[in-house]
Amino acid sequence: MTRKLFWDDPYRTRLETRIAGVDGDEITLEATILYALSGGQESDAGTIGGFEVLEARKDGREIRYRLAPGHRLAPGDAVAVAIDWERRYRLMRLHFAAEIVLELVMARLPGIHKVGAHIAADKARIDFAWNEPLTPLLPEFAERAARIVTADTPVLSGFSDEAAERRFWEIPGFARVPCGGTHLRRTGEIGALTLKRRNTGKGKERIEIALADAQASAVP
Repeated sequence: MTRKLFWDDPYRTRLETRIAGVDGDEITLEATILYALSGGQESDAGTIGGFEVLEARKDGREIRYRLAPGHRLAPGDAVAVAIDWERRYRLMRLHFAAEIVLELVMARLPGIHKVGAHIAADKARIDFAWNEPLTPLLPEFAERAARIVTADTPVLSGFSDEAAERRFWEIPGFARVPCGGTHLRRTGEIGALTLKRRNTGKGKERIEIALADAQASAVP
């Protein structure tokens, strides 16, 4: 089973490891820092042994990476793994922003149900089953989220069940939530946000979340 080091240190951008298995264009690694699509959070972009990762997918608790045909990598080969840090950091910021907004919405509107979510590098979205426009509440959600960001509170994360790879994040005094994504160290890293409501059909409401800046963050 691949050791998932993106949980130990989501700020790590390079790793020396070995190929664990090869099945045509797909490979597995002994250890990895490349996150695969899960929980609505898109996969990282990066390279393995200098080859671009075309797809990263979960297979049970394993992660399989698809490379271009003709990579010629073999089990046991030593390889360098590198991630696109700018993409990873934007995904982390938007992921955590979406988590905060979701908790605010669920607390404010008992009975509302999340029916979907997606976190990309340009924006995040959360879909709800709800029969009324959420537009009047967006300023309230934005203001409360901004207070959490400005407080620059430490974000705790870890395993609730390590054997089953069940993880959580926690902002003390705010929420403790099951989640297996990559998380920030502090809420202040999110920065300023914008929220927008979209109607995606009868009985459905969508909140889109975007970063208000286009900052290019340096590798920590």
